[in-house]
Order: sequence, then C-alpha cells, then structure tokens
Amino acid sequence: MSRLSPNDLFRIAVPGDPQVRPDGGAVAYTVTTADRDADENRCELWLAEPGREPRRLTSGPGDQAPRWSPDGRTLAFLRPVDGKPQIHLLPMDGGEPRVVTTEGAGTPVWSPDGRRLAFTAPHGEAEPHAPVVADTLEYKVDGAGLLRDLRAHLVVVDVDSGEWRRLTGGDFHAGEPAWSPDGQQLAFVSSMEPDRDLTPDGAVYVVGLDEGEPKRLTDPGVICMGVWWLGERVVVAGFKGDPIGHTRLFELDATGLTEIETGLDRNIMVGAPGYPGASPVVLGGELLFCARDGGLTHLFAAPGSTRVGGENSVMGVSAAGGHLAYVAATPGSPGDVYLDDRRLTDHALPDVELFPLERRVFTAPDGTPVEGFLLRDPALKEPGPLLLDVHGGPHNAWAPVFDGVHLYHQVLAARGWSVLTLNPRGSDGYGEAFYTAAIGAWGLKDADDFLSPLDDLVREGVADPDRLAITGYSYGGYMTCWLSATTDRFKAAIPGGCVSDLTSMSGTSDAGYFLKMFECCGDLTAQSPLTHVAGVTAPTLVLHGERDDRCPVGQAEQWFAALRERGVPARLVRYPGGSHLFILNGRPSHRIDYNERIVAWLEQWVIGSES
Repeated sequence: MSRLSPNDLFRIAVPGDPQVRPDGGAVAYTVTTADRDADENRCELWLAEPGREPRRLTSGPGDQAPRWSPDGRTLAFLRPVDGKPQIHLLPMDGGEPRVVTTEGAGTPVWSPDGRRLAFTAPHGEAEPHAPVVADTLEYKVDGAGLLRDLRAHLVVVDVDSGEWRRLTGGDFHAGEPAWSPDGQQLAFVSSMEPDRDLTPDGAVYVVGLDEGEPKRLTDPGVICMGVWWLGERVVVAGFKGDPIGHTRLFELDATGLTEIETGLDRNIMVGAPGYPGASPVVLGGELLFCARDGGLTHLFAAPGSTRVGGENSVMGVSAAGGHLAYVAATPGSPGDVYLDDRRLTDHALPDVELFPLERRVFTAPDGTPVEGFLLRDPALKEPGPLLLDVHGGPHNAWAPVFDGVHLYHQVLAARGWSVLTLNPRGSDGYGEAFYTAAIGAWGLKDADDFLSPLDDLVREGVADPDRLAITGYSYGGYMTCWLSATTDRFKAAIPGGCVSDLTSMSGTSDAGYFLKMFECCGDLTAQSPLTHVAGVTAPTLVLHGERDDRCPVGQAEQWFAALRERGVPARLVRYPGGSHLFILNGRPSHRIDYNERIVAWLEQWVIGSES
C-alpha cells in the first residue's frame, strides 16, 4: 500500500449528477477525471445497473448533465461544440448522439410528453474587443468573466424537428426552467427589478409556450433561489427577508409561499461547486432534500427524518419510478453511485492507505463548542509540526470524507505533520445562530475558535508550539492573513484566493456589494487584515488565480506588496486563467502545483528553519 500524493490526482475519478432511469432500473451519471497529457479535466457519461459492472456511455471530454427522456429511450446531455455546450441526444438502443442546438445551452429539461426540451441559452453579443459598458454592478461573474450584453434566457426546442423558440428576453437572467405537469408552462427564478444589484431580489415567474410575457408569482419577502415543479407541487428554495442565514424550502400555491416545516435547524443544500447537495425530489409522496449536519451533507425527508446519513456526504440525488439514486462521498471514496441504498460503483483508490480523521469537539473561551477534525499518523507519540487549514465561505464546512482537493493533507501526515481542520463560528451545519455568529465581525468573533483548539493540542502533546503553520482558501485565505497579522503563533502562512482589504474588495469583487452589506456590514477597516499587516512576521506564500473575480487578484497583490515593504519573506504565485474555483476545477497542472508548493513552503520555513 502506498500513501496519497499530489500525482494521484490523475487517478481520482469523481462521480456526480446521478439520474435514475424512469423505470428505476439504471442510473446515468458523470465521471470527472484529470487528463495529464491534455492538462484538462475530462467528464464522461456512465451507466450503472444492479448486478452489472458500470459501463461508459460517452468518451467526453466535456460531456455532462445527463437527463433521461420520459420513456427512458433517449439520454439528453451537454457536450461542447466549438467551445459552446450544446444539447445532444443519445439513443439508448444504439447509435451516435445527435446535436439539437447550435447557439449554446444549459442543462436540458424534458417536457412531460418527451416532445420538447427546455433550457437556458446565452442571448446577446460578447465581442471580446468591444468596450465594456456597465450601468449596474452585475457586469461580471467569477468563472464567466465580463458579461457585456450576454444574458441567459429560456429556450424550448422540438426534439424531432429541431425548431426552437426563445420564450424570454430582456435585461435579466432566467434561471433553470421547470415544466408544469401539463407541459404548457415553464417556471423559473429571476431578478428583474432595475436595482436588483443594490437590493437583492429573486422571484418565481411562469411563462407559457405561447411566448407571452413572464408572470411573477411571488411577492417580496422571500428571495427565491430555485424552483422545482414536483408533480403538482411547486417547491422553492430561498431566504426569508435579506439573504442572511439559512436557505429554506417553501411551497408555492395560489395563496403564495408557505414555508415547509423540515423539523431541522439546518441550511438547505441544493448543490454547487464546493457545496455538496442536490435539488429536492419527491419519492413515494415524501419530499426529500439535502441539508448539512455537522460538516456532512445528508438527505432528509420532511419533516426531519434522515434518509441518507452516517458518514456519507451526499452530492447528487434523483428519483423516478419509485426509486432513488444518489452519489455520496465517504471517508475512503471521493464518491460512489447508489440506487435505493445499494452501492453500484467503487471509486476508492484500492492501493492507497489513508490516514484516518479524528473527530474532535473543542471549547472556545466563551464556552461555544467548535467541531474539528485532526489528521495525524496514529503511530506518532511526540509533539510535532501542525498545519491549521481554514475553510472558505465563511459558510462552508470541513467534512470527514475523502478529500481529493487538499491532497497535501495526507502528504503532510505521511511526513509526520498533524493537520487540523475546524468548523468555527460562521460554518454551516450547526444551526442558524452559529451560522450567522460572525456576520459583521469577520476575524473578530471567530479568531478564538482557531486559537483555543491549538492551545488544547499543544497541552495534549500533539502540536509543537514552535512548529505551527496556517493556510486556507477564500475566507480561509482571509483568516490566514488575519491570524498571521494579529498573532505571532505561526512559523509560516499560506493564504490562497485571499482577501486582505475589505474596502477595495467591496468595489472590485463580483459579490463585493453583497459582502459589504450582508456579511461584513460593519467597519470594513477594522475587519481588514491589511489594517494589521505590520504584525506579520511569518514567511508567507500567496497563491491566487489571475482571473479570480470573487476575490480579485489585487487582494493578493496588496498583501504581497505590504509584506515586501516590511521585509517579511514572501512569495506571490499567480495562476494564469485561474478563476476563484481553480483549486477545484482548474487545470490539473495548476492544482498539483498548488498542493506541491504548500508542502515545499512548509518544509522550508517550519522544518528547515529549525536547523
């Protein structure tokens, strides 16, 4: 057996987006891998059936979003053509897929009779050399870059003839559509108010196939984020009031929105990169939904009974024909496909031995419990170097499952390090009061949640107080800057995708105004690491994507320049083309480099500096 290394990235296969066939007898799903030769991520479609080995349906490299036709005879999916994702139809009785769109497409959604597909498609011009004219703050999005005149609008295409119609238009973006049971209307979420960039708004609209004007169905009071027509029920995910705190579920009828009683003080997880979860589904009359509980995303049935729990972290769900399919990560696997709780795949690395994670609950100075996970070779008996790794968000959470992103955790454990990951105030999975506890006080309210556990591990003889280091990405990068500036505990610091100055970020990030008004919503200077940069002594490695529009690269540049001015050993590494999520889905060579640089910096300044 070998230990995990950064190069194992090329052997990790991550399943996702499981779609159970309408008869319940098979599951189509995606498998994402890293291609060493092409230096790109590949995504293929696979089919899993009980009692048979999974088989590949397509060869990629960019096939995704499989969706079954109502009769189960055709699989619609997205495949790029000349750089744009287009809908293809794969006949399941044999033959090559045929393309049915030409202008780009989002996830396909079949009409109940199987005659049409609805989807969002880009509309407008995107001339790369034209001046960028902005009248609102919605002019860029991380990962997509500058939007110019591009908007996402609803389109319906006839499966047989290929004829298509655009159902919406205007200066707004239409969300993913949901068909009415009679196939005559589409529901979607959109923000159409002129000042939506300053006053967050999201409403449910319906539009008929006659191409009439969309009709708004929901009133202000709930900011809608997604809508699903589940049989006769219309289910909505959104926020009550301002976009603060937990996402909730609502049911929409003729009288308006009524909150669905889940029986849980937990955040609804509908799924996004880095945020496992899934859209709600109905099975046997029960509404199933995902929510995070103690770092793990579980599947629940309203009101509050657990459907998939334990050490599983669910990241994709579908239901059809009285059957349930889902993908779940576990401590030993990046994810596997299940059908009615029967595992159909095995994506664990068979020849790799992983160090186990120990679940710990620490107590902050004010008595607040803080859960965390300690990764360490159980054979170690003496105090050794320890890396504190801070998650992003801040409303995310570490989970005790296989981690194919932070490969350096296992690498360091093999070299005698301990790695501590904590879910401090602001983390998801511990109730809404905990979730919102650091709002308006970044760094001020949650710092002790990190420092107190370090004290405990030093007292226990796990951590050597002279060999402590800190890293983190996004909000974790912010906290790395903050803690290395406000304490001298760390021998090395590695902020990734960082935030150093909240004032400049509020005017340059694609989410800057939102963060200023609803997250930091206080004295930005007092909460900015740059205010305290004179206190930094730890040699600092700054890692950042050059096309990061969420935490713009200027944040890294400001921190690096301030450290250089003060003579602190520092290095800035910029990853060309890297968006904010590049450590999740960027070039494989960049992801490996990110992992290797962290290990090398820690060995140089924490281990090497001893001699």
